[in-house]
Amino acid sequence: MKKQKGFSLIELMIVIAVIGVLTAVAIPQYQNYVQKSELGAALASVAALKVNVEDKIATDGKFPTVTNANMATTLGATKTILGLMETKPAAANSKGGQIILTLSGSTQNSGKKSLLNVMQLTVIGFA
Repeated sequence: MKKQKGFSLIELMIVIAVIGVLTAVAIPQYQNYVQKSELGAALASVAALKVNVEDKIATDGKFPTVTNANMATTLGATKTILGLMETKPAAANSKGGQIILTLSGSTQNSGKKSLLNVMQLTVIGFA
């Protein structure tokens, strides 16, 4: 009898099946991890902008209305790769309002919004 060299076809098919099962479990978990990290980065971006907004309130006496296009000129903040940032006052000539980051289509959370209420300094939630 000859000595067997290598693996049989059945052994290779079993290995491929095990790899397939592990991949089927790992990919959804990885996508959840990426979503959580994107939301954390969005919250950090919005929280960092809070200082600039509070400075603008102290300077102008009212909450700034800022779109993503004029974020750098009005608040001195850079654009984020996560999506579009804007601010909305609670009412006209109000010192309170929201900083809103709408996540873009390039993120797994596309269309979700990260909101921060500047006067109470609490996260409102994700839409």
